[in-house]
Amino acid sequence: MKKFLISFAAVMALSSSVMADVNSQTGCGLGSMIIKDNSTAVLLALQATTNGIFGNQTFGITSGTSGCQKTKFVMNEQAQEFVASNMDQLAKEIAIGHGESVDTLAELLKISDKATFSASLQQNYNSIYTSQNAKMADVLDNIAATTL
Repeated sequence: MKKFLISFAAVMALSSSVMADVNSQTGCGLGSMIIKDNSTAVLLALQATTNGIFGNQTFGITSGTSGCQKTKFVMNEQAQEFVASNMDQLAKEIAIGHGESVDTLAELLKISDKATFSASLQQNYNSIYTSQNAKMADVLDNIAATTL
């Protein structure tokens, strides 16, 4: 345990900027903030493990801290966590206009007319996913702006 604490303190001391951009592969959180080098799979795994051990990634997503971007539109935490965890699957289903993830998102957002919601998502796909590296907060803001 002593070695871990000393290593953690050394990494914190050597990290140049705690508020720098986070790695898109492991997301935001403490691990991504203190371990800047993402050139190897080992370092990426260490980032993700650190995020998971300290449980700060979920908090960061919902609060907009730890290098995470919070949505502009106030949305329930379950919807935010769901979109963050299912970005790829949700993008595929929005593109085709239906799917289990789209239905789940509609339930989390308390949308009663799922068919209209799904059709609106599909019609506004390019406005929702404005880039290949779209962030969860941007996707939710764009969904809110185009369909809600």
